[in-house]
Amino acid sequence: MKIAVTGAAGLFGKGLAQVFREKHDVFPLTRDDGDIADHARMRALLSEIKPEVIVHPAGIADVDECETNPGLAFLVNAEATKNLVEIARGLGARFAFISTDAVFDGKSDRPYVETDPVNPPSVYGRTKVAAEEAVRKYDRHCIFRVSVLFGPGKANLINKGLCKAWGREPYVVASDQFGSATYTLDAAQTILQVLEAGANGTFHLCNQGECTRYEIVKRALELAGLGASFVVGKPIAEMNRPGPRLTYQTMEMRALREQGVPLPRAWEEALREYLETLRTSA
Repeated sequence: MKIAVTGAAGLFGKGLAQVFREKHDVFPLTRDDGDIADHARMRALLSEIKPEVIVHPAGIADVDECETNPGLAFLVNAEATKNLVEIARGLGARFAFISTDAVFDGKSDRPYVETDPVNPPSVYGRTKVAAEEAVRKYDRHCIFRVSVLFGPGKANLINKGLCKAWGREPYVVASDQFGSATYTLDAAQTILQVLEAGANGTFHLCNQGECTRYEIVKRALELAGLGASFVVGKPIAEMNRPGPRLTYQTMEMRALREQGVPLPRAWEEALREYLETLRTSA
């Protein structure tokens, strides 16, 4: 397959491009190639590439930035996605969109499944719901809802914690934000399997097991031999963030299971591998 990946310099985009290029022709697109909100530029670029699949993880993922600048958030996350879907339709390409667990309301008493209603309290979540709605109007689509990400490339929750610990500084993370975690390379492998199988629809995608932000950073520091004393857990309500966070956002991967796609491994096993890659690349 010929696959174009937007946001290929970003955390998820970099992992997708890395995994995809092992088996397919990959065209990693970065902001240097064109702003995803520039419809004319993206149409010209993708028309030249003529991809069979467009995978779109690019956007503004910072919950606080979206909350303080909602106009820009909707332009980049929703309108740009809508335009990319129209480009895919014109090219006859499949369209895979990377969404988020933030589309839910955080009030469930059990893991969210793909058919649960969405009701996000944040601007970020609402931009992703609007983008999902645009994607579903095209029949050749996949939507992958992911959770808190870690993996090679840009800074993430784990390497921020490691950097703080190396500098002997405290790292404050939410102690009551229960959810899933997603290793980008594992997720990329699963997305590739779905694309190769020709499946369409909405899929939850994360590593198995529930954890808080505090638990995963604490475990990372322990595995790295730094000790957990540098990570400080604090209730999300006390952190005074502009954008609302969900206290519960664990996802069940029911759609992947129904498609017969193997589920990613447990988050702690994936975390061990990620830390090993950091150690060997240092």
